[in-house]
Order: sequence, then C-alpha cells, then structure tokens
Amino acid sequence: MYTFGVATDLMRVYVPATMPQLAVLRERGELTAPVEVHAVTPTLREWYAEGDEEELEYVAFTRAAQSALRLLRRDPDAPRRRVVVSADLARGAVQRVDAELGSSMVKLTGPVPVQSVAAIHVDSVDATDDVAAAADQVEEALAGDPDAQFTVDSAEDHELEWFDVSELDTLL
Repeated sequence: MYTFGVATDLMRVYVPATMPQLAVLRERGELTAPVEVHAVTPTLREWYAEGDEEELEYVAFTRAAQSALRLLRRDPDAPRRRVVVSADLARGAVQRVDAELGSSMVKLTGPVPVQSVAAIHVDSVDATDDVAAAADQVEEALAGDPDAQFTVDSAEDHELEWFDVSELDTLL
C-alpha cells in the first residue's frame, strides 16, 4: 500500500529519531529526517520474496529502530529510548538510495511535516538500561561482533510503544 512499485500517492516511511527530535517536531511542526530513513523498497521486497506486506513493513520498522540506536550513540544527552516516527509522505518526497539486495534505506527530499505523521513509536522507560547498552554497542554489532550483537538484541526484545501524534505533548 505504501511501497515503491505500487500505484499509490503516499508511501509509509519509518524515520529514526530521539526524544529531543520529537521536541523539535512539536515546536517546529516538522522533523528533519536523518540520513537513515527506512521503507519497503523494491530491493527489500525482492529479498523477502515470501514476506507479505506486514512482514516487510516490520523489517523496515525494525531497521529504523536500530538506526535510532545509532542516533542515540551520537547524542549522549538524549534519553536512552529508541524513537521511530511512522509517516505517510507523497511519493515524490521519497527517493531510493541503495540498490543493495534487501536494503530498506531511502532518502527524503525534505522534512517530515507533523500532518504526515501516522504514529510515533517509543521505548517504554523500563527499556532504558538495555537501550543504553545497545546504543553503546550498535556500531560493533554492525561490524560483526557477536557479543555486541547480543547486547543489541536485548534492546530489540523490547517492543516500542505506539502513540498517536496528538499525544506528542503527553509523550514529551
């Protein structure tokens, strides 16, 4: 429904973020997208040929959550909670960036307006210790360190909670 190769006007993207970036979304009415934004792409669809749409969206969402760990590593002052903003954007606002088989990465041509936000997903407070440890180890995990991957997997065991955009004030 929201993917490349399907004739719709909108595409669902999964934007990794931090709690301070959510504050910017609230204050400015838009979120400046990081480099690593994820969506169901043709290469992801080809790699998961047996996967249905929901499974493909879950893969893209999970990758955005892992990208949120990388943002946390770069911002030591941000609360240790992964954030993923799900947004429905006009297809022209989303560009493919990587033809690598299985890639879900896309590039946005501009900021994500608050009106396009479908949902905000945030770790619960009880996940902060595991998320903090994972943020410290995410680069090593991506480089193939099995111990670091175990630490990242511990954070991924926590499901992100779902919030409507109207709950942004309460969430912050």
